[in-house]
Amino acid sequence: MSAGKPYRPAFTASDGRLLDVAEAVARDWDALGVRGSFLARDLDSGEQLGFDAGTPLPLASVVKVPLALVVLDRIAAGELDPAHPVTYTPAAGAVGPTGLAAFRHPATVAVGDLLLLMLSVSDNAAADLLFDLVPVAEVAGRLRDWGCADLWVRHRLRHMYACAAGASGNDFSLALELAVRDERTGRHTIETLDPARASAGTAAALVDLLERVWLDRISVPGATAELRRLMGHQVFTQRMGGELRADSLRFGGKTGTFLHLRHEIGVVEADSGARVAVAALTRADRRAALAPDIDLAIGAAAREAFEALRG
Repeated sequence: MSAGKPYRPAFTASDGRLLDVAEAVARDWDALGVRGSFLARDLDSGEQLGFDAGTPLPLASVVKVPLALVVLDRIAAGELDPAHPVTYTPAAGAVGPTGLAAFRHPATVAVGDLLLLMLSVSDNAAADLLFDLVPVAEVAGRLRDWGCADLWVRHRLRHMYACAAGASGNDFSLALELAVRDERTGRHTIETLDPARASAGTAAALVDLLERVWLDRISVPGATAELRRLMGHQVFTQRMGGELRADSLRFGGKTGTFLHLRHEIGVVEADSGARVAVAALTRADRRAALAPDIDLAIGAAAREAFEALRG
């Protein structure tokens, strides 16, 4: 997002009609001051459309999807008990407005319910409790073993906020200003916004992961089926979910939001049998904690891609 340089995305499309859709999405995002990457793929035909799908970006809470898959793989192998109780102490927890992260008093929650909290309401404290059981290095190593290229898990959720607080003197308005400024200069004051040091990934890598989860081509079917079920419980609909809501559609997804980053990945399935995986990773060129127009643009992109791909 460097000043003075024209925005020229690298497009991916299976044919000219799909290219037109990808170009329209990129224009819409550009008009809002949004940069990022986008990819949508039909899981049966392999047809796809998008732009800048190979550009790494920090994942924010989207990292909870690969974390969940590794935890579920451990559960399926009998190495973790989903009923095992874990005690949360607020003083040691991660920052966040939802779930255990918002609790003021200690609580004990089973491992299986930590997964639900992490994926349904994006609970950062639940995620870090799971990282206590399955450390960052183990998650990263399992992804490598599974051949998940261009997907890097490097830190806990608490570290993401600690880096922002450290760079801004605990002033998150200033942290947001630093994030936007650094996008323009290419230097990263906040370590966890640097794709080379953050938990990061590309839209292509995330769509590949979703495809393998939905088609049972990674881990074991028991783990992938449970991940699909849990992603179907996400409560946030301000992005893709709101645009893909219908009696004939099912959507399982995961948002990621941190400072100027607004992401979502997921799979939409139709009663007709159509299945499309989508990854939208964005960073905004504005100092705004709330940006409903960007959320709507992400949802509109997912809807337009789904309608184009299912024909």
